[in-house]
Amino acid sequence: MAEFNVSINGESHRLDVDPNTPLLWVLRDHMKLVGTKYGCGIAQCGACTVHMNGSAIRSCQLPISAVGENKITTIEGLSENGDHPVQQAWLEHDVPQCGYCQAGQIMSAASLLKSNPNPSDAEIENAMHGNICRCGTYTRIKAAIKTAANSQIV
Repeated sequence: MAEFNVSINGESHRLDVDPNTPLLWVLRDHMKLVGTKYGCGIAQCGACTVHMNGSAIRSCQLPISAVGENKITTIEGLSENGDHPVQQAWLEHDVPQCGYCQAGQIMSAASLLKSNPNPSDAEIENAMHGNICRCGTYTRIKAAIKTAANSQIV
């Protein structure tokens, strides 16, 4: 066990965990932030996507020891009231079906729009590649991203 000081959702936390523990399990088991989901465990499905300094990363393969001074944002920290433009667009386009992948999808979309406020279809597809939706709502996901881009306060 080792002690880590980490910034999660804008707050500083002191955690005593094994240095090899993936960030996903620190978030879920130690912080009780269960919005970030476990999907594949090999960083291929996107269910575990969070932001590190605003960029989308897969938390299932990142050990807590690698977080350091970086700022982590989870789906719970994206907005206080669920009113982030991407979250609003998700509802407007009725994107979720089973909902399991949606936190990872939303975090990837929010990261994309932060770095590229007006992405092309190809840029959306590239940024969202690897975020798997078993329900196949990819068309609605793309439409929601375009709507969020047009509402721009991302």
